[in-house]
Amino acid sequence: MRRKDREITDHGEMEAILDAAPVCRLALSDGTDPYVVPLCFGMDGGALYIHCAPEGKKTDILRRNPRCCVEVDSTEGPLTDDNPCSWEMQYKSVICTGTASFVTENKEKLRALICILKHYGGEEHIFSEKELGRVCVIRIDIDEMTGKKHGY
Repeated sequence: MRRKDREITDHGEMEAILDAAPVCRLALSDGTDPYVVPLCFGMDGGALYIHCAPEGKKTDILRRNPRCCVEVDSTEGPLTDDNPCSWEMQYKSVICTGTASFVTENKEKLRALICILKHYGGEEHIFSEKELGRVCVIRIDIDEMTGKKHGY
């Protein structure tokens, strides 16, 4: 990281940023074309879970290339100055790289969906077999996590 003065090295602080984030951005690579999509998510240990339809661009790309990157951030807005060229942003961000896999066992799907619900303040829910069969759940096993902040 170029700006070591802004680096977050505390794993707990990075997890707190992830816990507070309302959305994650999933970055994928489809040959020469990058693809980024905002998603709802949940964390459980060293894994991040997302859910989606069983078919679509995101799942097609992940089947060809499961390596991915996730970004979350929060900001309090710009830190202004008399000179606009000196403005900076007050922010916190976390970037995770990892490998995605499709969750096929209903027990893990259920755990993942409850994890996502809890991330957004929801209660546990009993999902039917039919509901579990209709949804695609993707687990991203995180290999590396970096964090950065400024203005806090």
